[in-house]
Amino acid sequence: MFSCVLCERETVITTHLCVKCRRVKHLINLYEDRVYEVLENVLVRNQEGQLKKETQEISRDIEKKEKYNLRNKKNPMDNL
Repeated sequence: MFSCVLCERETVITTHLCVKCRRVKHLINLYEDRVYEVLENVLVRNQEGQLKKETQEISRDIEKKEKYNLRNKKNPMDNL
């Protein structure tokens, strides 16, 4: 028994790559350096992308809090 050469988590019996990592290796063989470009552009964020994501997350948090607060405010007409 061996562990996967790529992810080192899965145990493999006949090969050195688990099923998921074998798929990644296949994609690398097909698309060569394009795989690395896609990984960098999609999964890895530069500083500008990080700041944009932080701003989006903060905006979502503020919107959630505002909606929550609006729901909890009692309508003055309810007491009539």
